[in-house]
Amino acid sequence: MPFYLYQIAYSPEAIKAMVANPQDRTAAAAKLIEAIGGKLHHLFFAFGKFDVVCLIEGPDDRMMAAGALAVAAAGTVSRSETVKLLTAAEAKEAMGMASKATAAYKAPMAS
Repeated sequence: MPFYLYQIAYSPEAIKAMVANPQDRTAAAAKLIEAIGGKLHHLFFAFGKFDVVCLIEGPDDRMMAAGALAVAAAGTVSRSETVKLLTAAEAKEAMGMASKATAAYKAPMAS
């Protein structure tokens, strides 16, 4: 199954609520992902432009889109980003495919 890196930045209101009532959001995130057929492998709070980084595994891109839409619909996120990930074996397979494709591709030429 595909893996996804899902990153979110909480809204100021969500941060305020979590400071007033500290909470581990892992169980809530896992419940949401499991409800749409995926698995939450890790949830980390982070420094930088995103407050939370998740590693999610699921059957397809529709599952991940549904999860991202559900989180966005809750209104507690100001920004999010999803990155589809490849395992090293999948990347190696893609490299092999690219190697074969380079013979068929002609790069643009300067005049």
